[in-house]
Amino acid sequence: MPTTSHEHKITKSASVVGIATVISRVLGYARDACIAYVFGAGIYSDAFFVAFRIANLLRRLLGEGALTSSFIPVFTQERLARDRHGAEPLQGANALVASVLTLFTLILIVLSVLGIIFSKELVWLMSPGFASDPEKFAVTVNLTKLMFPYMIFVGLMAIAMGVLNSFKHFAAPAIAPVFFNLSIIFAIFVIAPFFVKSVYALSIGVLLGGLLQFVVQIPFLRKYGISIRPLFKFSDPAIKKILLLMLPAAFGVGVYQLNIFVTLWFASKLEGGSVSYLYYAGRVMELPIGVFSVAMATAVLPSLSEHMAKGEWDAFKRSLAFALRIVNFVTIPATVGLMVLSFPIVETLFRRGQFNLGAASATSAALSFYAIGLVPVSACRLLSAVFYSLKDTVTPVWMALASFVVNVILCILLAPPLQYGGLALATSLSSFVNMFGLFIMLKRRFGTFGGRSILASALKSSAASLVTGVVVYVMVAKLGYAGMGLALKPVFIAFTVAIGVLTYIGTSRLFRSPELPFLKTFLRK
Repeated sequence: MPTTSHEHKITKSASVVGIATVISRVLGYARDACIAYVFGAGIYSDAFFVAFRIANLLRRLLGEGALTSSFIPVFTQERLARDRHGAEPLQGANALVASVLTLFTLILIVLSVLGIIFSKELVWLMSPGFASDPEKFAVTVNLTKLMFPYMIFVGLMAIAMGVLNSFKHFAAPAIAPVFFNLSIIFAIFVIAPFFVKSVYALSIGVLLGGLLQFVVQIPFLRKYGISIRPLFKFSDPAIKKILLLMLPAAFGVGVYQLNIFVTLWFASKLEGGSVSYLYYAGRVMELPIGVFSVAMATAVLPSLSEHMAKGEWDAFKRSLAFALRIVNFVTIPATVGLMVLSFPIVETLFRRGQFNLGAASATSAALSFYAIGLVPVSACRLLSAVFYSLKDTVTPVWMALASFVVNVILCILLAPPLQYGGLALATSLSSFVNMFGLFIMLKRRFGTFGGRSILASALKSSAASLVTGVVVYVMVAKLGYAGMGLALKPVFIAFTVAIGVLTYIGTSRLFRSPELPFLKTFLRK
């Protein structure tokens, strides 16, 4: 099937983001492996992961979630409007960026100070189960206080990312997390020896990593004529548009974050290490989400915003259908692979040092349940980006709220019999509610947008994935993985994954999947 120009642009952009994300995820794995090696899945790892989630909460509300999604459509429209009227777009864009940076710096500083003051209350609210262990609770509170300023740096980085993405520049924002991961690793092995409780060194790494993620964007902003300077021009009409879009978007992201904290709330009441099991499993899940789903959503949002601003609705719907087919084509086999290989993957990635066999088994169980939600979570990221490009931040809020209610009910029902596995399953099942709700609302707005082709593609991908899953399962079961030494297991898993990929590609060729050329282009790049 010939690739149209808009599909080519999206493919190219997604490839850039995906490659940068692969590099970031590899270092992210190295970071988590170092944490697992030193702290395992116990009192200090639980404390750090909860504190980091809390420090991340307001950053996600006002940072890369709501702010970026509301900033890109407005900024793109402003640039295009000035282009059409022969104005000096970069001068106007420069002033807008400077004003937004100044405003949100002030907001983030205030929120950071409040977070430090009320850290104890926040920890009690998010993880009440920790209160039964005074040391665990105290360490979590101290880590939360130390890490709250992180949200300032990463909030500013989110604005810089939105600006660069609106210029169709994706590499620098996607590679920025590399510096965060390196900072954590540096803190573990260089700074930690100077602390009595080495877990506190992680907070230094978090702050340093947040600062570097923002600083690395500055040279690329200057390349597009954007300078970083304080400007107290908050009366700019574009800022009002951004804030009006951002408030419901922040609420929607907040509902999604509430799902995470509902999981933490229940996990804090379970056996020690449950928070860590869910964190490590979630990190493995984020690899396919980050490399493909987030890459596709990041790449398609500026294109959709541009089509919307120009009134090119046919191109808008083609871009959307193409992106959804690609997401299904990649995440369906990833789901099967993560479920079949959950224990070998976790054991290979983390089993060393303080992370023992029991921790690996528990984390793999959580990963299997999380994997069920890979397709809907990935689709929701993309569908939410579609509504944001339309400057509709209300619809994703209602869908996320419905998903949240379902998640709470499922946590209550599934946590007692399945423990941490039930919490992961509740997250996955509730994401289906969000996905179907967004699909229905999008169909009401646009009518047909390639639904049959999306369904046909998903069925072909499912069939090919089923064949691949059987092949991989037989390899693991019949070739004696359980009896191999720890040194040989990673080689065997890498070989098994390679065979699985080749099987999926070969089966997709037999089914004549039209998305296969995209995968070839992506891998070639």
